[in-house]
Amino acid sequence: MSEYHRPIMEDEVVEGLCLKKGGVYFDGTVGGGGHSYAILSGNPEVTVVATDKDTEAIEEATKRLSPFQGKYRIYHSDFKDYERVFEEAGIEKIDGFLLDLGISSHQIDDEKRGFAYRLKKAPLDMRMDRSKSFSAKDVVNGYSEEALKKLLREYGEERFAGAIAKKIVNYREKKPVETCGELENLIREGIPAKFRSAACARQSFQAIRIEVNGELSGLGDCVRGLVGRLKTGGRGCVLTFHSLEDRIVKQTFKDMATGCTCPKEFPVCVCGRKEKIKLIGRYRASEEEMKENSRSKCAKLRVIEKISE
Repeated sequence: MSEYHRPIMEDEVVEGLCLKKGGVYFDGTVGGGGHSYAILSGNPEVTVVATDKDTEAIEEATKRLSPFQGKYRIYHSDFKDYERVFEEAGIEKIDGFLLDLGISSHQIDDEKRGFAYRLKKAPLDMRMDRSKSFSAKDVVNGYSEEALKKLLREYGEERFAGAIAKKIVNYREKKPVETCGELENLIREGIPAKFRSAACARQSFQAIRIEVNGELSGLGDCVRGLVGRLKTGGRGCVLTFHSLEDRIVKQTFKDMATGCTCPKEFPVCVCGRKEKIKLIGRYRASEEEMKENSRSKCAKLRVIEKISE
């Protein structure tokens, strides 16, 4: 297995998708190709259509999936643009989809990508799609103090968002914030000493990354739309890594699994609402996987099955 990125809950994803002979499966974030490889290995008679915003990931996935020539297609695209991708691929309905909403190990560890607070000299960047110009540097140096405060509070759930935003704004009056190390120091200074830890900048870095890449924008609508593209009996799997995205996925699935909402005193249903999906389950990585890959500890896998249009 390539060390570009270690796929999380690989076996659970394949089992959750319940692969069907001749089925078409959508891998929304192909990464290093690990999950797609597992899907194609799980049933050699399926086809995978995949997307990724990161061209480096696409290059790696193409190498990884080379034994399955003709059985997969990868598009440089945000998975939220699945409508265009499906049209280009000539696909109307799919048998299953996987959305892995996590950041890849390679992106975190690659200093030139500027995602990690521990890479002190890395330039502030955090773009998953490097063809885009908007980066973390634009957020940190261009947003107002109030906008930064709101961003850190809402997307990072950072209790000291106000103090951190003030530190950033005061610092950039003298010079722009250029590196991950500079930003990490400012975040640390904005947090009271007794609350500081080795990873105290994690939440703020997460918030800025989410903003740069628009990770939460339209996520619920995308999940709902992909369910709409599932054949009856098809499965959907979503891997989440923090509470904000998991809450959106959970609420979307819960709503789609809800049938009649008429008051109990009504003798018959008049709303006509039907359950579109059933909830198959929510899963965590095994103890063994958590020991081997610490990044799997915060992952949650939600699996659904479509039961009606």
